[in-house]
Amino acid sequence: MARIQLDLAHSYRPHPQQDSDYALLPLKMDFEDGGAYALLGPSGCGKTTMLNIMSGLLVPSHGTVLFDGRDVTRATPQDRNIAQVFQFPVIYDTMTVAENLAFPLKNRKVPAAQIQARVGQIAEMLEMSHQLDMRAAGLSADQKQKISLGRGLVRSDVAAVLFDEPLTVIDPHLKWQLRRKLKQIHHELKLTLIYVTHDQVEALTFADQVVVMSRGKVMQLGTPDALFERPAHTFVGHFIGSPGMNFVPAEADASGALLQVAGQRLVPPPALAERALPAGALRVGVRPEYLALSAAGAPGALQCSVAQVQDLGTSQMLTATVGGHTLKARVAPDVELPPVGATVWLQALGAHTCFYRNEELLA
Repeated sequence: MARIQLDLAHSYRPHPQQDSDYALLPLKMDFEDGGAYALLGPSGCGKTTMLNIMSGLLVPSHGTVLFDGRDVTRATPQDRNIAQVFQFPVIYDTMTVAENLAFPLKNRKVPAAQIQARVGQIAEMLEMSHQLDMRAAGLSADQKQKISLGRGLVRSDVAAVLFDEPLTVIDPHLKWQLRRKLKQIHHELKLTLIYVTHDQVEALTFADQVVVMSRGKVMQLGTPDALFERPAHTFVGHFIGSPGMNFVPAEADASGALLQVAGQRLVPPPALAERALPAGALRVGVRPEYLALSAAGAPGALQCSVAQVQDLGTSQMLTATVGGHTLKARVAPDVELPPVGATVWLQALGAHTCFYRNEELLA
């Protein structure tokens, strides 16, 4: 295992002049030894570029890559002692499951007894012990990808295991099982795991630390809880959550007391009464889970109009409008909601409310 330190930028163009010329804008990041990380973001945000730079498949156009303090910027994947699992299965169809799993160890002249023990351990973790003697050619796509995962995990001496959207071809139900297995394997083997995905459920359930990226920039590195409760940027608030965070404009007066939200004058509730906010234009961010129904005229509550009510089974989704802005609130299934067009009061200000200026979270 290794601690990976990045201090770099990357452009596929020879002479980048502006931010849009970069696949990765200048960044400094540390991935701690034994950590489980996810690189999360929409397609084209730079997460696979970052992964390929860490693996040695790509040399950064600017800066350095360090493994345990050693400069490996121009070192090959083999020299870095990296294992990488790709989006689609990379296995030998003519070999059995056991032979596929053993292949990386045989290449490194590991003693046969150790190979057998390690292959048995990984096969058991992946619930493939009963398939060890089967030829890979006869297996389904998701079973083949499980072999790819196993090949990445079978070496105990690797500096890190890098996953590039490895569950794309996996059946949705099996995805949940494999995420749970990867989490279990990480705790048992203490490997440094870095996982690329555009699926927030995969990232938040797998990783201890999630790197949220957009347009070549790291927007936030934090725990799943921190990304949900305190998004550092409005992009993170939008991207994390289903649906994402609600945002409405606000205005604070010179004293720092919040006076208007979405055009309505509000009295801050006790949870925010002593908070000093900078004067001027702000944006209020509140998760649908924390946008609760409130009594008419309650401190921090917005008067809204009901636009839609959806029954989601385990909850209801209330969509309301205020001052030309849309708000979504997740409500318990047993709560009786007013009809479309009715007036409803929603608690916009409270202990979980976030405030933003220039799209960035205020301390």
